[in-house]
Amino acid sequence: MMTLRIEEVDSTNSWVKEHESRLQLTFLVFADRQTAGRGQRGNSWESEPYMNLTASICLRPEGILPSEQFLISEAVSMAVVDLLAELGVETKVKWPNDIYAGDMKICGILIEHSIMPDRILRTIAGVGVNVNQTRFVSDAPNPVSVKQLTGESHEIGTVARRLAELVEMRMAGMYADKRATHEEYMSRLWRADGTFHPFLDCRTNEKISARIADVAPDGMLTLETDGGESRRYAFKEVSFML
Repeated sequence: MMTLRIEEVDSTNSWVKEHESRLQLTFLVFADRQTAGRGQRGNSWESEPYMNLTASICLRPEGILPSEQFLISEAVSMAVVDLLAELGVETKVKWPNDIYAGDMKICGILIEHSIMPDRILRTIAGVGVNVNQTRFVSDAPNPVSVKQLTGESHEIGTVARRLAELVEMRMAGMYADKRATHEEYMSRLWRADGTFHPFLDCRTNEKISARIADVAPDGMLTLETDGGESRRYAFKEVSFML
């Protein structure tokens, strides 16, 4: 996979949309400075210039139906988990695709698809990994970086190129065995330990005690409440209470 480095951009996901037609089918672009990084549903992403990996990966999924689109998110998430393990940090995936070290957020992922009724034309996976930053000034409640956890600094270009390799490997594994990819994602899911945890049902503003039962191929989360009720949620319809 080709890897590109640019000095400054508002959003790497936006840059991919603007330039993808004249580049290779799959590539990763990362920026030294990102001025308007975004997370899920428009949330902002804080990143000190030159300190972290702010990247987007352009993918052309093959044989993945729109109803199975969350498999791509699972593969990308597991690639980031692999990357962080190589950097000395063990992590879990907080549904849908934040990456947590303990109860601290070390990476955010934003997946955007271009979809036809019968196929996915293109996927852009925006990935923000806190690598070398040691001071966070935004109101984000729980950020942490590789440097804070391990004391080690890393060259961002090297990290970007390794992520590109790992995404290619994880996508190939997903094409070969979708079920195995999903099962591994579930095994690395934060708070999917069979016990009950506090959640906020954002549709009703109700606090519930529930455990994670499954994640569907379209990304819907199924919770089982302590009263035995099964509830399904889309992104932003439920939140974890820390």
